[in-house]
Amino acid sequence: MNHVSAIVLASLRRRRTAFVATFLSVFLGSSMVMAFAAMLDTSFGDGVSNADSTTLSIMATVVGGWGAIIVGSAVVTTVAVTARQRITELALLRSAGATPRQVVRLIVGETAVVAAAGVLLAVPAGYGLGRVLLAMLSTTDQVSSGVDYQFGAVALGAGIGVGFVVALLATRIAARRAARRTIREAMFEAEAGGRKIGRVRFWAGLVCLGIAAQNVVLSLTMVDGKKVYDVQMIASEACIFAGIGFALLAPIILERAVRLLAGLVVRVAGTPGELAVAGMRQRLQQAATPLMPIIVLTSIAMGTLYMQAVTNALHAKSDDKATETLNYVVVGMIVVFAAVMLVNLVVTAMNERRGEFAQQRLVGATSRQLIAMIGAESGVLVLVGLVFGTVGGLLTVVPFTLKTTHSVVPDASAGIYIGIVVAVAALTVGAMLVAGRRATAADAVSVLREAAQA
Repeated sequence: MNHVSAIVLASLRRRRTAFVATFLSVFLGSSMVMAFAAMLDTSFGDGVSNADSTTLSIMATVVGGWGAIIVGSAVVTTVAVTARQRITELALLRSAGATPRQVVRLIVGETAVVAAAGVLLAVPAGYGLGRVLLAMLSTTDQVSSGVDYQFGAVALGAGIGVGFVVALLATRIAARRAARRTIREAMFEAEAGGRKIGRVRFWAGLVCLGIAAQNVVLSLTMVDGKKVYDVQMIASEACIFAGIGFALLAPIILERAVRLLAGLVVRVAGTPGELAVAGMRQRLQQAATPLMPIIVLTSIAMGTLYMQAVTNALHAKSDDKATETLNYVVVGMIVVFAAVMLVNLVVTAMNERRGEFAQQRLVGATSRQLIAMIGAESGVLVLVGLVFGTVGGLLTVVPFTLKTTHSVVPDASAGIYIGIVVAVAALTVGAMLVAGRRATAADAVSVLREAAQA
């Protein structure tokens, strides 16, 4: 075993929580992408009719395509979070004589081991999920019951591409950036928690919002309102692009929101609220990490569920269950994946802050005060995430409703939105409090000693 391999294995043992987060992201993402890509493999099978092939292809390309984008974004985010935790360590390696190339090899090697394990275990999981998906399509009479399930090159290639390749590319980019930093720059960024977002991420967020706005305009002007399915195809993309766009700009959004809500948070939560505001201002990128899945989850769930509720009210789909099932599958996939990713990122972020919590306890803060601080942070994140997620959802709901019913307000139950709000709030607050309680429970001196030895 060479020196780099030994360092990789030692680092894997020491940073279990961060690598578990990467593993779960790759495993879940690859499993979902493989399941939908298998529909394309199935459509190429012998004896599959043109109608069945079309349905399977739509399920694979539309749902699977959007799933791949969202999954890829989640994998990149998780990798970026775990890489950010090691800025100081990597700078110390550089100061000890390690070359930038060695640093990059170290980080990429670690990710390769974790991502490979995630993809390998995703193969049987993706195979099983694909079978369930085909059975669901067959049960709802969208494809013939005699269609044989195929799991081949398309499914494997998509899963490996989204899980393994994307993880390695994202890691390599993050590693090269980290390897170029001096020890002083790295220390400063570690203390600041990443206050600024990169230009690529900033412009990518604006581009996504621009595409969402374009979809709103197109759905209102270029499509016949009587062709409900055509309006859906265009309007549905607005909430997806808007959710991703707002998520990419989450640190900027949170900075403005904290500035606006600071007084209210302090009045409601007192000293813990003041600590929460100060902490979020200090480490914007870290604090904004859980905000991303909240926005995406809220935006896509709201936009898709209300769009489908309006469509059902119009009775325009009595002979076409494919689109309805497609929409519900999209929501189900996003809800499950975003929920897991939210918990995943919250646990990783809280584990990253164990040293911060330990220092606060040594200067007099009690565990109860720290939990109250985390509760105040979760309240801000839920409020901000729901607001921007709702805006993203409305970019689909309003144009679709206006075009098909000539009304701005959808003829659908408010319970849909209430359910989304309650579910997102409960998941976020619950995950942060549980993870925060575990992160603050350890002995403060032991935590700081462990951090110094790492």
